[in-house]
Amino acid sequence: MVNIKALSLATAVLSFAGAALSKSTVTKPASSQNILPSTFTPPQVFKNINIQRSINLEKSYPRNVVNVVIENVSPEAQNEYYIPFTTSQAEKLGNLEVKDNKDLTSPPFSFEAVSIDGSSETQFYKVQLPQPLAPKGKQTIQISYSFLSSLRPLPAAIAQQDPQFLVYEFSAYWPSSYITRHQETEIKFPGASVPEYTGGIGGKEESAQKAGSKLTYGPFKDVTAGTTQPVRVRFQHTQPLIHVSRLERDIEVSHWGGNIAFEERYTIVNKAANLSSQFNRVEWAHQQYRTPETTAIKALHIPLRVGSLTPYYTDVIGNISTSRFRSNKREANLELKPRYPIFGGWNYPFRIGWDANLATFLRTVKSSDSYVLNVPFLEGPKQHEGISYEFVELRVILPEGATNVKYETLVPIVSATISTHVTFMDTIGRTALTLQARNLVDAVRDRELIVTYEYPLSAALRKPVVIIVSVLGLFVAVYLLGSLNTGISSKRVGKKA
Repeated sequence: MVNIKALSLATAVLSFAGAALSKSTVTKPASSQNILPSTFTPPQVFKNINIQRSINLEKSYPRNVVNVVIENVSPEAQNEYYIPFTTSQAEKLGNLEVKDNKDLTSPPFSFEAVSIDGSSETQFYKVQLPQPLAPKGKQTIQISYSFLSSLRPLPAAIAQQDPQFLVYEFSAYWPSSYITRHQETEIKFPGASVPEYTGGIGGKEESAQKAGSKLTYGPFKDVTAGTTQPVRVRFQHTQPLIHVSRLERDIEVSHWGGNIAFEERYTIVNKAANLSSQFNRVEWAHQQYRTPETTAIKALHIPLRVGSLTPYYTDVIGNISTSRFRSNKREANLELKPRYPIFGGWNYPFRIGWDANLATFLRTVKSSDSYVLNVPFLEGPKQHEGISYEFVELRVILPEGATNVKYETLVPIVSATISTHVTFMDTIGRTALTLQARNLVDAVRDRELIVTYEYPLSAALRKPVVIIVSVLGLFVAVYLLGSLNTGISSKRVGKKA
C-alpha cells in the first residue's frame, strides 16, 4: 500500500533538500476539524500584553501581520493559544502562519481548525506552542495571514481611463480570545489618496491618525476579549485584482528521457471594477503611448528556473505568438501578453508549459532504489500587484512502477491522493501524486515540494521490454501475414465420359 505522510530524510537527502525539511510542519486538512460544544469559550489562561498589527493594502489582497506579546496568567504551564475568526473570514482566510517573533527562521507552530457545534459565527484556530509557557512567562508570537476576495471596488463600474477606488472593511480592534492591555493597528495604502476612513473610535477623534500613505488606529488600552469595532477605508488603487479561480499544475517525470515536463492550466479572473461602457480599442491604443495606470491585465511575467526549455503558451483559440522567452545562465523569464487587455469582471483561461533537465530536480539516494524530487509547489506569474489562488491542484506524475511515495511541503494541503495515470505504451500505468490546496497567495511562490519514491531496476526495464516485445511482435505479425496466400484460384471441373 502506498504511504503518504510527513517525511524525515537521510543525511544524503538533506544535503539536497536544504532548509525546507528542517522547517517542515504537518498541517491537518481543513476537512478534519474538531467540533467543540456550543458553550465553549477559550480558557482565559493568557493575557495579551501588547498587540502591534500591520495591514498592507498595496496588493490585490490584504496582508495582515500581528505581533503579540502573550503572558501566561494561569497557575499551570499552557501551550494552546486560540485565534478567532468569523465564519465569513475563515472562508477567505489564506496562508495562516504562526511563528516565534524572535526567531522567524524557525519552523511555524502547528495549528488546527476547531468549530463550534451548532450555528456559530466564530471559527477558532488552536495553535500549539512548541514549548509550554510557564506561569507568568511571556512569549512574542507573529501571526500572519491574508484574506482573499475581500477588496471591493466602489464604484463597482468605472470608465476605461478612470482611477479605481477600493473598500476594505475590518475591525479596529484585532479580534482576540483574550484580554489585551495595549494594541495598535497600522494600515499601509498604495498611495496617499484615501478619501474615506472611519474615525472617532471609542468617541476619540485622535484614535485614527493619517500621515501620507499610512493610517493608524489606536493605541487602545485594556480591551476585553472578543471586542470588535467595524471600520472601513476607501482608497485609490488603480491596479488589476488578479485572482486565479483554478490552477491545475502537472509535473511529469521521465527517467529514460532525463526530462521533467511542467504544464499549468489557469482560469484567471480580474476582480477590479467593471467597465461602465463598452471597451474602446482605439482609446486603449492611444493611452498606451502615455503608459497610465490601469485596472486591466496587460501582461504576465513568469520567472522560471534557470535551464528551462521549449516553453509554449496557448489559450482556447490556439497558440499565442505574443510571448517572449529569455534564457541565459542567470535567468529564464517567460513574458506573456494576452490577446486582449483583461478588464474588471473578465475571465481568461490559458495554459503554459515548458521542459527542464531532470537532473536539476532529482537526486538518487546512494545504495538504494530511492529517489528524491525537489520542485516548486507553485510557480506561475509574478506580478507586483499580487495574485491570489482560490483552488490549486498539483499532480506529480512519476515513472511507471514507482512505489512508496511520500511527500513534504510547507504549503497547507487539504487533500492528498495516489492514483494511476495511463499514457502511451504503459502497462500498469504511472503513479500520480495529486495534492490540493485552497486560498493561497503568491507569497508561497517557490516553496518546495519534496517527493520521495522507490523505482527499482525491474520497473525501469519494464517499458523498454514492452517496446522490444511489441516491435518483435509487429515484425512476426507482418511476416506471418506476408506468408499467407491471399490469391484467388479457380478449380477446373472436367466432364464425365
